[in-house]
Amino acid sequence: MLILTKSIMAMMISFIFAVITALIIIPLLKKMHAAQSLSIYLQRAHKSKEGTPTMGGLIFIIPTILITLIFIYLNKIKITYTLIIILFTFISYAIIGFIDDYLIIKRHNNKGLTKNQKFSLQVLVAIIFFYLFMKSGSEPLLWIHSLNFKQNIGWLYGVFILFVLVASSNAVNLTDGLDGLAGGLSVISFLTFGIISWNTGWLEGYEDIAIFAFTLIGALLGFLLFNTNKAKVFMGDTGSLCLGATLGAYAITTRHELLLVVIGLVFVLETLSCIIQIIVYKLTKKRVFPMTPIHHTFEKKGWKETDIVKLFWTVGLIANMLALAYGVWL
Repeated sequence: MLILTKSIMAMMISFIFAVITALIIIPLLKKMHAAQSLSIYLQRAHKSKEGTPTMGGLIFIIPTILITLIFIYLNKIKITYTLIIILFTFISYAIIGFIDDYLIIKRHNNKGLTKNQKFSLQVLVAIIFFYLFMKSGSEPLLWIHSLNFKQNIGWLYGVFILFVLVASSNAVNLTDGLDGLAGGLSVISFLTFGIISWNTGWLEGYEDIAIFAFTLIGALLGFLLFNTNKAKVFMGDTGSLCLGATLGAYAITTRHELLLVVIGLVFVLETLSCIIQIIVYKLTKKRVFPMTPIHHTFEKKGWKETDIVKLFWTVGLIANMLALAYGVWL
């Protein structure tokens, strides 16, 4: 029960910190004219969002890091390789996203880091991640729990780590297109990984990463106060890239990489809709969906933004309950 109490306390404290951070940061972002340019395909549907500041991911990133450091200083959580891996991923991808957002704002268009620049930075993060992962005493195993399959794949596990981090970070980034959508789904997903972390007693520092997950959940809930319809701030790549990559880091460290597909089901579906659209269009010059990611298809069909978000949250919640039933209970 102690870890549960600690997790709830961490969530409460980070929520308060995030709200205070938002009240300071949002006016500053407005003063800096830190608004992302709207896509030409969304200018009509999202006209009312024009001028809304981006980089709002700082609202949950800063409190999460500060509170974690305070907990470490007070000896409430311990520094372990597992926590270092999670923190490193969280901060590294936040920096990549921040640079991307900054360039977009500075140039007054949607051109931030190039694909090559982004990928190079992500490769660097994956290499350091792999080094820390191996230093922690973990083995580079491809582990499928349901089939009781374990295979040591050596350095190829580093490539696998890169794939998981890049895929999960970009999936959340693609989903971040409606007020509160990516933030709400991230709360649900980190709640699942927080509970899964409680159950990984074999993992060094499992309690510490569980508390970190709940700290992040509290900060995200504080952010959502200002991000749900009508949003006063967007998380930007600063927030979406770090959330997705951190979900990937939890999947890797807790050995639930394949379960991540269920936990992040909505993120996966959003990404698949884009992949299908691109492949089919290149082959046939026809579109499967009116617009991708798929949440924009619902918009094109006349759905209200709030109804789309509620539907996607519901699908995400059901998927995560199934993931918990398998990952913890069964």
